[in-house]
Amino acid sequence: MEKAIAAFIRHLEKERNASPHTVRAYAQDLAQWAAHVQEELGRPAEPADADHLMVRAFLARLHRSGIKKVSAARKLASVRSFFRYLCREGVLARNPARAILQPRMERRIPSHLEEDEVAALLDGPADDDGALRAQALLEMLYATGVRCAELVGMDVADLDLDSRMVRVLGKGRKERVIPLGTRARDAVQRYLAARARKRPQSDALFVNARGGRLTARSVQRAVAARLRQVALAKRASPHTLRHSFATHLLERGADLRSIQELLGHVSLSTTQRYTHLNVRQIVGVYKQAHPRA
Repeated sequence: MEKAIAAFIRHLEKERNASPHTVRAYAQDLAQWAAHVQEELGRPAEPADADHLMVRAFLARLHRSGIKKVSAARKLASVRSFFRYLCREGVLARNPARAILQPRMERRIPSHLEEDEVAALLDGPADDDGALRAQALLEMLYATGVRCAELVGMDVADLDLDSRMVRVLGKGRKERVIPLGTRARDAVQRYLAARARKRPQSDALFVNARGGRLTARSVQRAVAARLRQVALAKRASPHTLRHSFATHLLERGADLRSIQELLGHVSLSTTQRYTHLNVRQIVGVYKQAHPRA
């Protein structure tokens, strides 16, 4: 089983050009799957040892552990993709996870900040190099709606500040181009001067104190630090700014198809979550439009 998993991980890296984050997630999920099968059998497992009952037992174990349904669904998807690969390679005749249904997902409405809360977060002081970087990355997150991993993956060459555009490499190595607002452009220009003083060791747009590429964890810490600085009551993360980006565009009249393209969503149904967000706006439209409101 371990050799088959290693071959699948190499396939993800070499042939599917999966991101490092995706590769790590698959590797962790499949290591957990292999440990489950070995424990069930009491011996090292082969791919052919697995059947649909063992997959069901794996899901049951995840459920007993208290794991969230979204995480259990991802782990099942990893196992299903692994066996699909083995079927294509001729190792297995059928996929034992194919007929297993995904856990029923809870429909969660994404949390977001109001426009004045975003303004408070972004308009904080920028009086040193670290603050300039924090302001630039916060402005970029809100101006473009990119994922945290997409932000830290940006290179300086991806920016066209004259045209106010940025090239983003998203999930599945798919590229998209997103416009920048003037405030984000100006913040990035100020940060680039500070970046040059770090003598960066890579082409990364956002670098750490040693000049290396900034990590997603560092971006999360920067957002948390700015929240403490401005004493904002709400909790927020880089992804909260992505949700705020989409919500505010929708509230100001942008169509879902355009928002889908900007966010890099494969399916429009993913973007449609934002139509459920602002009850006050719905009530306002109702009062304005209904003849007996």
